[in-house]
Amino acid sequence: MDSFDYIVVGGGTAGCILAARLSEDPRRRVLLLEAGGTDKGFWVPIPAGFSKLLSGSAFNWRFNTEPEPNTYDRPIVVPRGKGLGGSTLINGMIFVRGQKQDFDGWAQRGATGWGYDDVLPYFKKFERFDEPDADPSVRGTDGPISIVRVAERPVLSEAFLSAAEEAGFRRNPDYNGKDQEGFGYYQVNQRGGRRWTVVDGYLRPALSRPNLKVVTHAQVLRLVLDGRRVTGVVFRRDGKEETATASGEVLLTAGAVQSPHLMELSGIGHPEVLKAAGIPVVHALPGVGNNYQDHFATRMNWRVKKPITLNEQTRGIALAKAVAQYFLTRKGILTLGTGLAHGFVKTRPGLAGPDVQYFFMHASYANAADRSLDHLPGMTIGVTQLRPHSVGSIHAKSADPLTPPAIRPNFLAVEEDRACLAAGMRIARDIVGQKAMDPYRAFEMNPGPDCRTDDDFVEFARRTGQTIYHPVGTCSMGTGPQAVVDPHLRVVGLSGLRVVDASVMPTLVSANTAAAVMMVAEKAADLIKADSRA
Repeated sequence: MDSFDYIVVGGGTAGCILAARLSEDPRRRVLLLEAGGTDKGFWVPIPAGFSKLLSGSAFNWRFNTEPEPNTYDRPIVVPRGKGLGGSTLINGMIFVRGQKQDFDGWAQRGATGWGYDDVLPYFKKFERFDEPDADPSVRGTDGPISIVRVAERPVLSEAFLSAAEEAGFRRNPDYNGKDQEGFGYYQVNQRGGRRWTVVDGYLRPALSRPNLKVVTHAQVLRLVLDGRRVTGVVFRRDGKEETATASGEVLLTAGAVQSPHLMELSGIGHPEVLKAAGIPVVHALPGVGNNYQDHFATRMNWRVKKPITLNEQTRGIALAKAVAQYFLTRKGILTLGTGLAHGFVKTRPGLAGPDVQYFFMHASYANAADRSLDHLPGMTIGVTQLRPHSVGSIHAKSADPLTPPAIRPNFLAVEEDRACLAAGMRIARDIVGQKAMDPYRAFEMNPGPDCRTDDDFVEFARRTGQTIYHPVGTCSMGTGPQAVVDPHLRVVGLSGLRVVDASVMPTLVSANTAAAVMMVAEKAADLIKADSRA
């Protein structure tokens, strides 16, 4: 292949944004390499299609965790998007920025220039939240990423929000505004009843540029180094290996699972890890693959007295009517993603911000792993701790680039995480026990009335909890000995290589992570342009 100014490795959330922003300069040649295909698929634009996409493999790498005693050696699925658009093709579309303290905490940990005041302009830059009550001091209204409030208002979600008020919590119309705490309806990445991805907002408008080349079905195998400089990549396409050369920089945007894996496959990482995998050490960097964090969630569910839930509305004639409604009007239950109503709560006094997030749906799974719904009416509250302290790792198992890495999340290893999750589940139970839910609540199915103590709640979490697909931290940004990238996202000790994705986050944000990844990519584009000018 010809030489390019920038090679972007991975066409996911960050990769599409970088490719679009960097190719704005017609003097710069940009190559975007994606291991999957395009974003074309029947279920991709339909919001409710997430259940099909998460259980399939067409747009999903479907990684699994290693067996761990904390979760009874259960393999836990770790979905990651595959194809142009990455995880914005398959996620639940929930848009949450996080709390001010999250980003100020990054800066305090050595990620200078990434405090809340530094990153707020980038959130506003990409947002198109053109709701009438949007606060222009903190929200963007004309960016490339469309954000709307969930349009459906079923009676059960209204009862849930009333019950939360009865339990002493307030409604919050915009948790992405100045204060996250409270209850209300989620904001989602949709437009006109359809999923809105980074391909829609960024890549597709840029595809006509002659200086942008996009190559799909290109599996990057390793980075090419000349001494301490990264000069290109080797990738496999149509069964053949090819090399692409970067005169400027290689930008690794493969995500928190695959970016550290690709670095280790290239000999960049902790020497002992590389040796165990049979990979020669090219550049010792001990933090690669460490600091893995993710949101772990439990799902509490209740039987509902009346047939007013998605369990019945997604079967037989009712489903046929819903399908017709969607394709005629782009409205109805097929516009729903993974969350309908939200809650952000503090589980104890003295906290600066909420430490638990709720996802309410008027539905219940018969099997959460394959996302099949109950036949009888049900409702569910997903409960997740926003800022877990348990930290794991992602490391290469072998030198074979097609062997998935070992994902060890180490969920529930820290007592504070266990106590927080138990407290969050107690609060959820208390909300559902309020008077507003009396006409609808039949009985608690899971964890059930026999679950009374904190140990009981933690036991339920160990047996049934799942990741909610927010891996971060494995190429952590900072200045300490475990830092993999500096605050300009340049890999420590090397030139010509940056990492720009969720892996650079020093800690989890108090949020679904897609929004923060978009912000990271927007800010990175400006950093790259500024460094190039300098």
